[in-house]
Amino acid sequence: MSQPTVFITGAAAGIGRATALTYAAGGFHVGAYDIDETGLASLAKEIAAKGSTSTTGSLDVTDPEQFAARLQEFDEASGGRLDVLINNAGILRAGEFADQDLKIHRQQVEINVMGVIHGLHEAFPYLKKTRGAQVVNLCSASAIYGQPELATYGATKFAVRGLTEALDLEWHKHDISVKAMWPLFVQTAMTEGVSTGTTGSLGVKLTAQDVADAIYKSTQPAKRIYHKVHFPVGLPSKALSMGSRFSPVWLTREVNRRLSHT
Repeated sequence: MSQPTVFITGAAAGIGRATALTYAAGGFHVGAYDIDETGLASLAKEIAAKGSTSTTGSLDVTDPEQFAARLQEFDEASGGRLDVLINNAGILRAGEFADQDLKIHRQQVEINVMGVIHGLHEAFPYLKKTRGAQVVNLCSASAIYGQPELATYGATKFAVRGLTEALDLEWHKHDISVKAMWPLFVQTAMTEGVSTGTTGSLGVKLTAQDVADAIYKSTQPAKRIYHKVHFPVGLPSKALSMGSRFSPVWLTREVNRRLSHT
């Protein structure tokens, strides 16, 4: 297959779906994977209606054997190319830390952290054999400083941040770049009904398409003075990210304390 390819987890709805359609419009063969097979079926029809091609399949990212199987199937369908891997699947559960059942904390870690690790580990051989391959991990502005009422969610995104930074260095010798997207709260099913001090202060303003556009842009050729790993999405995220780089830790804490009304 001569056309570039992209493999997206959590692609049936929200950011994943918008990203799949954006890459399809850009001429990519899209691999769309999710546990929501009905959503994937409608996505495949929408991609076909736009004159593009896709491969879809059921994928629970917490199951590494499923990940390995879907990647092998995609490799056969794509002619042996994996230009972009997008680890998008994730969940968010808000609330006071001690009030949440341990199962809720564990579920976020299993999907948001282990799901990304499974994707990175199982996709490596396919990325390695594709010249200039890229990985995009969905991180969050919650990885700038720990957020009350989103403690475990934020912790999972700190983990994604660390994985991204480490593997971007480690895989450079294989011509694989790894980057992280840092959106604030996005208007998707993930944030429906979520009400925390921070969402009250900053609002839920980004759309799935805003993030999809940022993801797509990050993987396109660009002239940059320096190698970029982290990509804040939206003005508030950019401002918080920039501020955390230059402000002392006590000031970053104070800003986040005020934003979260704690």
